[in-house]
Order: sequence, then structure tokens, then C-alpha cells
Amino acid sequence: MHSPALTLDPALLLAAQPVRIVFFDVDGVLTDGGLLYTESGETLKRFNTLDGHGLKLLQKAGITPAIITGRDSAPLRTRLQALGVQHAVFGTEDKLPAAERLLAELGLDWSQAAAMGDDWPDLPMLVHAAFAVAPANAHAEVLARAHYVTTRPGGQGAVRELCDLLLQASGRYASLLAPYLGSAT
Repeated sequence: MHSPALTLDPALLLAAQPVRIVFFDVDGVLTDGGLLYTESGETLKRFNTLDGHGLKLLQKAGITPAIITGRDSAPLRTRLQALGVQHAVFGTEDKLPAAERLLAELGLDWSQAAAMGDDWPDLPMLVHAAFAVAPANAHAEVLARAHYVTTRPGGQGAVRELCDLLLQASGRYASLLAPYLGSAT
């Protein structure tokens, strides 16, 4: 049986072990932060498929992805529905109360929460979360408060990087990878 190619710092994995829910911002985290508008004013968003698969894998591992975003758009709702993400709060700049409502609803607390954001509106969630994460291209104030900074920027695999870390921390990474390797394991 082949070992997974991905290896991470044991101290980092230990810090991420208690995580059962992850709060994600959208613009600058699940997307590259750019906003594209059509002539009719419709907003277009570009999502990374690596990130999407990571969110699906989190759910298989029993870790809940939750979206808390200051914007609301049909493309975002469509993408989250396709990924099976059930917990999302749209159009809120005050993210901390939204996160606390979701924690209460799921019977969890901040000691079991990770948060990933890139800018000031995400800071309240990041400073409360047991495991705060920033994409490589986040604002300096966010980077300074993150327990982990991804090597990839938002919208370009940063979310997947966090998902893989959490899957390894949960002990589920290898078992989720094995079916993709088939007889090569």
C-alpha cells in the first residue's frame, strides 16, 4: 500500500484535530476575489474544482463546511447546491453572529471551529475560531492572525489545501484517497 504523497507538520495536524466545522468566506477565498459583471449587471464568479472536491471530501469525513458571505448571488447558490453545502448565510457583513447561530444550531462551539477568510470582515470569525486560516493573498491583518496561511491564493486551491489538512488531521485522508488509487494501493 502506498502512503499518501501529502505530508504535513504533526503540530499543525494536532492543532486542527478538534475541527468539526469550517466557516468559509467566498470572495477572495472560494474565488480569487475578482468580480465580473455582465452588461446586464449580473455578477459572474469563477470557482476552482479542486476547492469544490475538497468541500465534498470534508463532508464525507464528517466535517461541516459553512459559508458566511457578505454577498449573495445566483452563481454562488448554484455552486453550493451542486457541492451539497447545506449551511450558508448570504448577504451579511456581520459574520460573527451568523457563525454563532450556526454553531448553536449544530451543537458545536468555537473550540471545534476553523475559519478561513481574507479581509477585515472575516476577522471576528478568525479570532474566535480555534483554527484560523488565511489564503496566501489575504490582507496583512488577516495574515497576522492566522494559525495557518495556505501556499495558494484564494480561488486557486487555497480551500483545498485547508480541506486536505483537515482530512489528514481527522485521520480520514488516506481512507478517502484509497478508492481513487484502485489496485495501486
